Order: sequence, then C-alpha cells, then structure tokens
Amino acid sequence: MSQELRELMKQADALTPDEQLRLIAYLTQRLQRCEIKRKPSRNIMEFIGIAPNMLGGMDAQEYVTRMRRGEFPDLEIAEKQIRKEE
Repeated sequence: MSQELRELMKQADALTPDEQLRLIAYLTQRLQRCEIKRKPSRNIMEFIGIAPNMLGGMDAQEYVTRMRRGEFPDLEIAEKQIRKEE
C-alpha cells in the first residue's frame, strides 16, 4: 500500500459519516466510468516445456524426501547428465 493511500485513508477516517458516504459515492461514480482491465486468464497448456526435466529421471517424491533430509541430489543429477552426454 502506498504512503499516499495510507494518508488518504487517515483523512477519510477524520471525516463525518455523511462526508464518508459522499466520498464513497464520488469514488463509485468515477470508477463506473473507468474501464478496469482484468489480467488475462492463462491456459495451462502454455506452460508445456517451460522447465526442463530437472530431476534427471528421479521420482519427485524421492527428490522431496531427500531434500528434506538435507541431501542435495542436484549434484547427482548433474553427474548423470554429464555421463549421458559422454
């Protein structure tokens, strides 16, 4: 939240209830004239192939379990990839 918005909210708190209602009406009327653009929804298919197979064939649950134990299979994955390339 911006400092400017915080200040405006403080000022609105100092208004009488009637003044607050007038402020709400004013803002509502202004917003009705504005076109609010929504973020476009994303299709899950857009993400196909976005991340390479980082597990190197390792089961995802095994990877998570080993990470929780403090093991770092990243090094093993890198070694497997190097061996495959040779």
